[in-house]
Amino acid sequence: MIETVINYKPEYVIDEGGHRIEFRFDEESDEFVRNDFGELIPDSDGRPYRNWRDHIKTPDDIWDEIVTAGEIPGTTSAPKLQPIATRIVMLQSGMRAPMGVKVYGSDLKTIEDFGLKIEELLKKVPGVEASAVQADRIIGKPYLEIVPDRKALSRYKVSIRQFQDVVEIAIGGRTITHTVEGRQRFGVRVRYLRELRDSEEMIKRILVPAVDGAQIPLKQLAEVRFVPGPQVIKSEDTFKVGYVLFDKQAGYGEVDVVERARAYLKAAEKRGELLVPPGVNYTFAGNYENQVRSAKTLAFVLPVALFVIFLILYLQFRSTVTTLLIFSGIFVAWSGGFILLWMYSQEWFLNFSVFGVEMRELFQVHTINLTVAVWVGFLALFGIATDDGVVMGTYLEQTFRKTSPDTVEEVRQAVVTAGSRRIRACLMTTATTILALVPVLSATGRGSDIMVPMAIPSVGGMLIEVLTMFVVPVLFCLTRELALRRDSHGSHGLVSGVPSS
Repeated sequence: MIETVINYKPEYVIDEGGHRIEFRFDEESDEFVRNDFGELIPDSDGRPYRNWRDHIKTPDDIWDEIVTAGEIPGTTSAPKLQPIATRIVMLQSGMRAPMGVKVYGSDLKTIEDFGLKIEELLKKVPGVEASAVQADRIIGKPYLEIVPDRKALSRYKVSIRQFQDVVEIAIGGRTITHTVEGRQRFGVRVRYLRELRDSEEMIKRILVPAVDGAQIPLKQLAEVRFVPGPQVIKSEDTFKVGYVLFDKQAGYGEVDVVERARAYLKAAEKRGELLVPPGVNYTFAGNYENQVRSAKTLAFVLPVALFVIFLILYLQFRSTVTTLLIFSGIFVAWSGGFILLWMYSQEWFLNFSVFGVEMRELFQVHTINLTVAVWVGFLALFGIATDDGVVMGTYLEQTFRKTSPDTVEEVRQAVVTAGSRRIRACLMTTATTILALVPVLSATGRGSDIMVPMAIPSVGGMLIEVLTMFVVPVLFCLTRELALRRDSHGSHGLVSGVPSS
């Protein structure tokens, strides 16, 4: 495996503060003016110089160009990871990829063969980036073996111990003494010069002394050969292990891809296409494990958060009916969050430009999967989605306590009056929340991959949550009308049931 670190140049030439530098531009020739040395000339009335080519729009386009230009027969592309992300992934799973398969066993050759078969199958799984699937090539590093010929040693009367001492000292070296220089101690090793031991042919010429003082070449006393061996030996849970690394395609979730890959391999086992050797087993690992653990936590946190919000609303209004009316705003906002997530996956959404700025690029419109960041955004949305309902419901309660309407017409008039006076307050509450999140939606750089998915549910939910300005008053009016009619029918029944004197 080769690890390549690629540093992207910024889209435009910038100064130390990150601001674009403008250079002199010739309108007639439509080119930048350069000096005698071919360098750009700074000019405050000029234009910023773009480092990227015209068809390169995002850093992902640069990566695609690198993958295309770096295609070599017999090799596969590695997953794209940021330097810090690579270290975090390695600390979490031990693999240098977002996800992969760990193959456990006792024989390295069997592990390698089984991993290569999994590599072949994973390339066919929908959602898996075929060019990034790569199984460890465990066996393949050449090892030089020196196998002593005991008959030849006996013929020349050379003992095994004497033979091994010569091989050890000539090739590996032996420490014969130490030298002390101040507080430092260095070992003095004795062995052949590098040019006398750096090739198979030179090793065969190493001389081994016999009993009679004759110097016998090593090739007459042993067989010197190259054999394939492991490049690296990895172990986990007392088993030797090999990795099959892969990555997902754009627009797919990590958990979904892993589940598809697991199901595909299980189906291949049933078809007999994938045979698991005795003593070998495999398991999936990677970042998706964090998603699975978080999903289990969120399955508990979400209901608790909704219950706490309901309890706080009930303590405020002391009425289950009114609390349910305001609580309905959460479900309205919930739908808005999912609508905006769906719109982000559509090609037509924000597909226009304003003053030459592409809106899809500005707001980084692409498919957003239901990650932990998205669900955290929904949790934040639940808390702010009831703001308009509380503002509207509080004033409706106050209005009804002051006027005490007795007829349906009076109830409706009170609702219209109270609702119209709180329209601006509700709009201001919603507008400030959305405006505060717009910079987050257009953020780039470190942390934007987490903050943008977190902000989308809140923005979408607050855009739809404006409907609660109409939903809460209408439902509030409905409940008061029903209560008024119920009381009216009850009083009529009581009068008619009184016996005459």
